[in-house]
Amino acid sequence: MTDDAVSALSTDPLTDEDFAALDAILDDLRTRDDEIPQWEFCEGFLAALVCCRRVMAPAEYLPVLLGIDPDEAAPPGVFADEDQFQRFTSLWLRRWFEVATALQADVASFDDERAYQPEVMDLRAAISTLTPEQRVDMGGAPVPSFGQIWAIGFMYAVESWPEEWAEPRDREAAKMVDAALQCMVALTEDDTHPLTVPGSDEGGEPSMSQQRLNDFANAIWAVYDLSDIWRSLGPRVDIVRRVATPGRNDPCSCGSGKKYKKCCGA
Repeated sequence: MTDDAVSALSTDPLTDEDFAALDAILDDLRTRDDEIPQWEFCEGFLAALVCCRRVMAPAEYLPVLLGIDPDEAAPPGVFADEDQFQRFTSLWLRRWFEVATALQADVASFDDERAYQPEVMDLRAAISTLTPEQRVDMGGAPVPSFGQIWAIGFMYAVESWPEEWAEPRDREAAKMVDAALQCMVALTEDDTHPLTVPGSDEGGEPSMSQQRLNDFANAIWAVYDLSDIWRSLGPRVDIVRRVATPGRNDPCSCGSGKKYKKCCGA
């Protein structure tokens, strides 16, 4: 996006209609590339980028997320046209700002309206409301557990930039980073505990375990922890190691057998 477009970008939280628009865009992209992820995966990917140690530009991470050729002119890759690309980017950046604001807020519980609430869907609860005929039409594909796709999207971003998630030198910070990532990894696994918690309404069919609900809460707090840790440590600094320069009459370090002044030092 141009600088003017970014400066004019609304910072209002996304509405249900906005999320529906994102889903519609992703559905359209999948007509041209069936590997385009669902929004829940994108939501996890975005959360990881927001709390990453280094701020990245969309030109760096959208090719990774959507399989876009970074050298291709806009509108890139699978987007239908420039307008669709700009609409997606506008909604994406609004959600980015919303998540970043939530992660910087001093919240003590998820009841706080400022708290980060991942946009996830309980597919098992949704499927439980379908008729037997509708369930048959879905086929036998496995149904992901609550929060699983969000966590997988988060870890995909972590694995795509491992250098930004490398263990910090500070021991206590390293322990906190590892513990937070373990919380997220636990959520990437299937919910194998007894289903006791209804997902949609109190009288509905149980769709998740109490352990799953606890793991989901722990994963959200882990995002807060990671955001705090990386923000306090700052961007990663590469160590530059200087190699001693040979004297002018010393043998050249390239192995040519010539004196440095007659070779690489010329």
